[in-house]
Amino acid sequence: MDELFLRMESEAGTKECYALLKAKVNIEEAIKLIAKLKHAEHIKQQLLAVHNQLEGMHELTRRVVQSNAESSI
Repeated sequence: MDELFLRMESEAGTKECYALLKAKVNIEEAIKLIAKLKHAEHIKQQLLAVHNQLEGMHELTRRVVQSNAESSI
């Protein structure tokens, strides 16, 4: 089963969450590939930084969606 699909099962289901998850998965795949290359540690660190930024955006989006859902109850 698709890793992204498994992650989305527990997500708020917004298009923004999907896009953020898809971007994070793609970066994770790129990090795995780059880890096999010589002299690529700096690029790996940059990708990890971008991944962490996306994770922060994703967490913020989850909080906003959750807050909106709680407000509508």
